[in-house]
Amino acid sequence: MATSRTECQALDAQDPLRSFREEFSLPPGIVYLLGNSLGALPRRTPERVARTVETEWGVHLGASWNTAGWWDLPQTTGDRLAPLIGAGPGQVLAGDSTSVCIFKAVAAALPLRPGRNVIISDLDNFPTDRYVVEGAAQALGAYEIRDIGSPDESLDEALGDDVALVLLSQVDYRTGAARDMAAVTARVHAAGALMIWDLCHSTGALNVDVGDADFALGCTYKYLNGGPGAPAYIYVAPRHQEAARNVLSGWHGHAAPFAFESHYRPADGVRRFASGSPPVLSYAALNASLDIWEGVDMSEVRAKSQALTSLFIELLDELHPGLTLATPRDPGRRGSQVSYRHPDGYPVIRALADRGVVGDFREPDFIRFGFAPLYLRYVDVHDAATALAEVLAKELWRDEKYARRLTVT
Repeated sequence: MATSRTECQALDAQDPLRSFREEFSLPPGIVYLLGNSLGALPRRTPERVARTVETEWGVHLGASWNTAGWWDLPQTTGDRLAPLIGAGPGQVLAGDSTSVCIFKAVAAALPLRPGRNVIISDLDNFPTDRYVVEGAAQALGAYEIRDIGSPDESLDEALGDDVALVLLSQVDYRTGAARDMAAVTARVHAAGALMIWDLCHSTGALNVDVGDADFALGCTYKYLNGGPGAPAYIYVAPRHQEAARNVLSGWHGHAAPFAFESHYRPADGVRRFASGSPPVLSYAALNASLDIWEGVDMSEVRAKSQALTSLFIELLDELHPGLTLATPRDPGRRGSQVSYRHPDGYPVIRALADRGVVGDFREPDFIRFGFAPLYLRYVDVHDAATALAEVLAKELWRDEKYARRLTVT
């Protein structure tokens, strides 16, 4: 028999992460299962942003580039993000968007493998990854894209002595299936290629370890709660930092920006991957959230993530058997997300939102639910599964108003 609501309340009382829920501003009556797309608002963020606007900008003006550390935000914020992906100081730079960071990583990696002209990409990857690879291949020379599909058995067939790099996501954005980073990286390196990881759907939800990866990147507005448009980040392995070139060579990555030299001269280390001036207000919001994350034990986060996702699957197995699960049942093989397939997934998600449970839809038929362990409770999972089962059993999604597509699904 599935876990009862009373049992879920008992689990919440014993949860070692339960106090972190108070750090977030959550609308009453809402079960928010969209932390894998946009994280909830930390309560401390409005004050931090207001201070940046009203005092650092409003009072101290341009002096804050020095006094408030604005100029160094890409590095200082990157160093705060580094432990969340198993990296060290001076290895991560925060800034730009995920798409820009992908381009920078791909463009830097390709020249490190001269004589190789193939980029391996995953057709099931988040589309921007594939789009950026297409653009980079066209812009940088005669590069071929070799696509693989999931699962990764086809990776070994695609690898060869013509492959320069492989770009994959640790967690599949549609299904939540998780890859073994260390094992995949080892296979890629054994073929003489470089490994770039997209960590957007795993940072802040899994015990991420970049390990021997050459480059990695990710966003901070999902599980890390940095806010819409929050800076992304790029990791560059120390062994590549002096040889790798940032093709978007802006003044912020110059060795001496205020010397205003006529020609580009790259800064030492990961700083050379900076381009333009930092968006200070966005960094303020992100750093407010990172204040919370510095007190988090990621092992506890991962354990709760696996427990929450397992509970959701268990409940729906009983409440609505026959719903097609797209996510691996093995907790060790999934991220912090559960996805189901339904031919009318979009109106199902719309109907569910009207009952206070927020998930989302991805083409062609995936309904997705993200589980952010810092603020999600076991009782929330119980209520969400119950509501979804009701929407499906009573076919509440058939109301015509739910069929109209919104711009963001």
